[in-house]
Amino acid sequence: MKVRLGEIKFDERGLAPVVVQDARTREVLTLAYANEESLRRTLSEGETWFWSRSRARLWRKGETSGHTQRVVGLRVDCDADALVVLVEPAGPACHTGEPSCFHNGVEGAADEGVRGEASPDLGRALRELHATVESRRRERPAGSYTAYLFDRGLDKILKKVGEEATETIIAAKNDTDGALVAETADLLYHLVVMLVERGVGLDEVGRELTRRGGEAGEG
Repeated sequence: MKVRLGEIKFDERGLAPVVVQDARTREVLTLAYANEESLRRTLSEGETWFWSRSRARLWRKGETSGHTQRVVGLRVDCDADALVVLVEPAGPACHTGEPSCFHNGVEGAADEGVRGEASPDLGRALRELHATVESRRRERPAGSYTAYLFDRGLDKILKKVGEEATETIIAAKNDTDGALVAETADLLYHLVVMLVERGVGLDEVGRELTRRGGEAGEG
């Protein structure tokens, strides 16, 4: 069933609560509020817009941080007075730098596994890294190694990818798992820098892996 925008029931302030959820991991990222205009912008622009109750104005998620949220789905509850928006986040949802605003536990309450600390999400880590690298490319902060790589250009980045690939192979030949993990992380970081430099998104790589269905593919 499809609900028209005009059928959503806003409260006396003209607002409805919006639960923002990661479309891939289903983790709840934040709770925000929307009015009719912010929902119209969300639908038309494909990124989350909300109403700030403290500032009394519309705001687009990521307008200052760059941590935008691409909308991939929107759901309305059975009473048509609350919404869930499914997003692909380009960085942390919380202003503290945490991936989710819901990162504090309650004393006396069991919360084991709520955020999956025991099993970190590699996909989320890569998306957050990709967003950070994109930010470094735009802003070029002094003293940043990532900015240094972009300043030196694609050839320097490709050289580092080759070096890290070799070091990963060497680590794999040895018996120390810690070294292999560290070198793999270095390789992934430099691969992400390479993708950002070439303007290739992680979604493109993900779609290709999905298309292959776990096989190596041709070549």
